[in-house]
Amino acid sequence: MHQSQHDEEPVGEPYYGDGALYVGSPTPRRRRRILAVASLAALLVGAVVVDRVAAARAESRTAEAFQEGMGTPERPSVHVSGFPVLTQLARGNLRHIDITAHDIPARGTSQLLPVTQLTVGIDGLKTSENADEAHARSVEATAFLSYEDVSEALGLKVSQGDEPGRVDATVGLPLAGDVTVSAAVAVADGNRIAFSDFRIAEGELIPPVKALLDKALEEPVPLRNIPEGLHLRSVTTTEKGISARFTGKSVTFRPSSTSA
Repeated sequence: MHQSQHDEEPVGEPYYGDGALYVGSPTPRRRRRILAVASLAALLVGAVVVDRVAAARAESRTAEAFQEGMGTPERPSVHVSGFPVLTQLARGNLRHIDITAHDIPARGTSQLLPVTQLTVGIDGLKTSENADEAHARSVEATAFLSYEDVSEALGLKVSQGDEPGRVDATVGLPLAGDVTVSAAVAVADGNRIAFSDFRIAEGELIPPVKALLDKALEEPVPLRNIPEGLHLRSVTTTEKGISARFTGKSVTFRPSSTSA
């Protein structure tokens, strides 16, 4: 009589079928390896969490100092780059910091331009023994001035011109109506924005209108709410405002260290 393969299986031994794979419990050596890997992963996760906490504290302190120095209504956004941040803090030298601030007010006398948005990229920020100072190897910044803020500061309506690098300035008088002048925008010494190459775009330039335009646009307008040590390199016009690019080397940051 034919005896099946099942009958030949030892009594008490589990049978998993012809195609089944039997997986035994891990050996002690394998268990130790698994535990070591799990422990290492836990340590790495913990290190990342601790480093992120340190970065968040550094970002918060930087934002607080920037807000105090620049007089912004809200704290700016700050991001510290690089990992680990803890070692950077221990050395007192942060590789790179990005700061974005909004609504930086104009300070001092009249006819100063407020900055609608300021973005700052700082490389090699080193703290000194004096906690009130920090030194940066290099800085790049872009100040955006909306036409709305520029118009309010200059006392006339400023909008995008019909050519790159130009703006339109409009003055309205009760009897003369609106008069629009096109002007080129350029960099002037002392971190100032200059208006030049005036062209009549609409209306008649009668003496009262000319006097208003001369008062607002004849002299370059300073940007005094920029961190000290930065130099204006270029200005461009956009659909919504004027963009001013700044750079600086070996810049020292102090409380209220804005351009005078």
